[in-house]
Formats: sequence, structure tokens, C-alpha cells
Amino acid sequence: MIRVLIAEDMRILREALCGLLGLESDMVVVAAVESGDRIVPAALEHRPDVAVIDIELPGMDGLQAAAELRDRLPDCRTLILTAVGQPGNLRRGIAAQVAGFMVKDSRPQDLTDAIRTVAAGGRVVDPQLAYAALAVAGSPLTAREADVLRLTASGATPREVSAQLHLSYGTVRNYLASAVTKLGARNRVDAIRIATAAGWL
Repeated sequence: MIRVLIAEDMRILREALCGLLGLESDMVVVAAVESGDRIVPAALEHRPDVAVIDIELPGMDGLQAAAELRDRLPDCRTLILTAVGQPGNLRRGIAAQVAGFMVKDSRPQDLTDAIRTVAAGGRVVDPQLAYAALAVAGSPLTAREADVLRLTASGATPREVSAQLHLSYGTVRNYLASAVTKLGARNRVDAIRIATAAGWL
């Protein structure tokens, strides 16, 4: 019997997933949570074989929770569900060593098959997501531009970035301007969005 934990913040989807998996003779839902920060405590209590986790969760991002779950309960394999197939999320998922990545508009049979594959030690990546990730070219940003954008994304001001990276204030502003230009962005916020979605930060 495959023991499954479900993490989905939308109640109707969470209950629908529980109902769907409850129809499978070889699966049992042992826990269902609505926020990312409840995933690890519930997993440690119920010891699932597979955790089906949405990316966009309150409390803690689903990929952060997956990485923490891998560290705390390595026997539990993770299958990520996402509504938006961004290449950056796929790269983050691979870095977190998730076992599967599926889009939410997958057929129910594809989801249950993916859970079985993941539980058996295999890996599953939705073909649409895989193609989108392969289609994205390498980052046009230099390592320094990526560092500056990453710190800016965390909320640091240009002066704070300059202090952390031991660069002059003017140099930081130049890196930000260069990143905006290279990414064809409207401003630094847009540049951060583009680079994050592509998995370059």
C-alpha cells in the first residue's frame, strides 16, 4: 500500500485529490495539509511513501518544503504539482531532488501512474515542463549580475548589495542596469521576475 501525503492550499482541490486517490486499491492518503510549513511535521508523524506537493503554498513554498522533507525524511519521495510550468521551478525541483513534476491539468490516471512510479523509485517529469525547460537558453547574465539581482530580489537596497559584495554603489547600479537591458526587462523588478522564471537566479 502506497502511503500518500497531500499538500494543497485550495480545499476543493485537496479534497478532490484525497477522493481520487481513495479510489485506488493500492493507495491510502495518510495526511492532507493546506500549508507548506505543515508538510514536514505531518510527514514525520504519518511517514508517507510519497508527498504530493503544490508549489504555491502559504507558510512555506512547496519546493522549500520538499527540500526540507528530503533532509528530514529521505525515504519519502516527492511529486510536485504545479499550475504554472516555469522552467525555473523545474530546475529548483531538480536541485531539491524531487522525484516527479506534474502539471495540475494532467489526467487523473497520469497522476496516479506518476505516484506509483515515484513510489517505486522512478522519476516522472511532465513532457510539457521538460520541453519548456529545454527550450530556455542559457543565462545571458554574468555571475556578478546574477548575484546583484539575487540580493536585490531578497529585498536588499543597492547600497546594501554594494556592502555585501564589496562593490561600489555605482558598480551595483551598473550591474542592475546591464541585467535589465540583457533580459529586455522594463525595470529591475521585471528583470528579477524574468530571471527567476527562467531559473537563472
